[in-house]
Amino acid sequence: MLVGDFADDLLDDVLHRHDAVGAAVFVDYQRKLDVGGLHLGEQIEQYFQYGDSMSMKIGYSYESSPLGTGGALKNASSKLEEKFLLLNGDTFLDVDYAAVMADFLRYKPQALIVARKSLDMPVPNNLAVSLDGKVTAYQKRNPENMTCTDAGAIVLSRQVLNEIVPTQVCSLEEQIFPKLIQRGEMRAWVTPEPFFDMGSPAGLKALSEKLA
Repeated sequence: MLVGDFADDLLDDVLHRHDAVGAAVFVDYQRKLDVGGLHLGEQIEQYFQYGDSMSMKIGYSYESSPLGTGGALKNASSKLEEKFLLLNGDTFLDVDYAAVMADFLRYKPQALIVARKSLDMPVPNNLAVSLDGKVTAYQKRNPENMTCTDAGAIVLSRQVLNEIVPTQVCSLEEQIFPKLIQRGEMRAWVTPEPFFDMGSPAGLKALSEKLA
């Protein structure tokens, strides 16, 4: 996954140069990048090193065993700002991230998830979003009554990490999102923009054609 308090031009540069898959990247306005929750992390570190060639600072966070999406964030909590962007490391999503952050700052939820809404969905819907933009349900395994799909990007308040016990396995989607939804603290930023699964040969081919 990719994460951080970000500058839009920097994030665009990182995404377009991101050859390795399976990282969590944290980006802030000081051109600082922190990478955690790694699969094949050594390859990513070897490729990007500490960011000198891109005029940025890169740090890394490793897990001794898989901690899940929430546990990985908790493990890297010392590197996170008060608000940060979390991106799936094997998904490419080309949206206006500055606009996403502006929406987060306007409404001040604990979480603002980017949700794709389209008649042509390659995967089942897993989000229900109300007319006023609040997320009312997140169902990974039951698409019934779901209206949108998690597009692989979410802005989070660092306060969300208070819900996670250190060193324990935790799923954001199954353990943290339901609590935020119940309290009305999770909103959606809806877009028709498709996302690309870089973890599959077909998705990687489609992304290569888009970026060509």
